[in-house]
Amino acid sequence: MRVEIQGFNPPGRACGAGENHVANIHVGLGIKQEPHDLFRGDANDAKWSVDVKVVDDDFRGKFVHGPRGDRFLYLNWVDVDDDGRFHLFRRAKLTLTDVDPALIARAESSGQPLVARVNLTDEKGNPTCARLRPPQIEWLV
Repeated sequence: MRVEIQGFNPPGRACGAGENHVANIHVGLGIKQEPHDLFRGDANDAKWSVDVKVVDDDFRGKFVHGPRGDRFLYLNWVDVDDDGRFHLFRRAKLTLTDVDPALIARAESSGQPLVARVNLTDEKGNPTCARLRPPQIEWLV
C-alpha cells in the first residue's frame, strides 16, 4: 500500500527562544532519528510517499516504527546547522494503527494511496509533534 503524507500550514524557519531557539527548521520523513526528503520549515507544502506493507493486520516497511499493534511513521523536525548537520529537536508520530481499517482496505483494494493530511503547525505556532490526532491529522483515500 502506498502512503502519501501531505503536510500543510508550515511553522516557518525559526521557533523558540534563548537556548531553545531553532533557527533553520526542516522536516523530513524519519527512519529513527535520521530525516529523509527534507523540506524547509517555510516551504509552501511538504509531501512524502512511502510503501507500507500490510501483513495480517500489521504494518511493515522501511519507515515503519513501533511494536506490533502500535505502528507509526515519524516526521522528524531538525535544525540544520551551517555545516549541513541535522540536529533533531522534535518528532511527530503518524500512527497507522489509529487508521480506520475500512480506509486501509479501500486503499489496498483500489490501488489508491492512503493519504495523511498533516497540519505542520501546532496551536502555539511551533512544529507539530507527539502522537498526532484529529484535527492535526486526517486520514483518507
